[in-house]
Amino acid sequence: MATKKRKVAQAKVDKNKVYTLKEAANLVKDINCTKFDSSVDLHIRLGVDPKKADQAIRGMVTLPHGTGKTKKVLVLCTPDKEAAAREAGADFVGLDEFIQKIEAGWTDIDVIVATPAVMPKIGKLGKILGPRNLMPNPKTGTVTNDVAAAVNEVKGGKITFKVDKAGIIHASIGRVSFASDKIEQNSQELINAIIKLKPATAKGTYLRGLSMASTMSPGIVIDTKSVQN
Repeated sequence: MATKKRKVAQAKVDKNKVYTLKEAANLVKDINCTKFDSSVDLHIRLGVDPKKADQAIRGMVTLPHGTGKTKKVLVLCTPDKEAAAREAGADFVGLDEFIQKIEAGWTDIDVIVATPAVMPKIGKLGKILGPRNLMPNPKTGTVTNDVAAAVNEVKGGKITFKVDKAGIIHASIGRVSFASDKIEQNSQELINAIIKLKPATAKGTYLRGLSMASTMSPGIVIDTKSVQN
């Protein structure tokens, strides 16, 4: 049963209309029906086959205005790197104790950064971390010897994204409290990064669908042509 606020929000979104990114960034603020500062998410349907290794799109991008969320970062490293990780603002730093905690089911973190030297120890955590998109990966800059730089990037608005089995990328690009132009610019930055990763083997239309929504709000369908420069 839709609440009164949600019904009002749904009435403001024209189901038969395709919006520009600018219009969507304005509308998503107008239709927010939560009392808290909702996350604004983009859902991007791609014309790829995620089962093919070269079409399993994944990457990272630094949003110009950050995500509005303070991310909890765990750094798994050898003792010589611990001080640098802590100074950069990592929330948790260590190795064996955190591997044991994760094996016991602890995943109360947003990003894991690891040094190459400890990756053999972390491999066994793949079944727990993989489905949650937490596994450190060189492609996303989360496997590195420069742990301080990696922590600074994550805290400064860097996000990672990955296409799911259905060929869709879901990513949070800000909060409804953001000015609409910041929502628009963060969205465009993510879309540009995804467009750059278009695989040569992908056939047909690459950007097949695009929508924006805040927590519990109806989705706003965006014209894919309005985001391709």
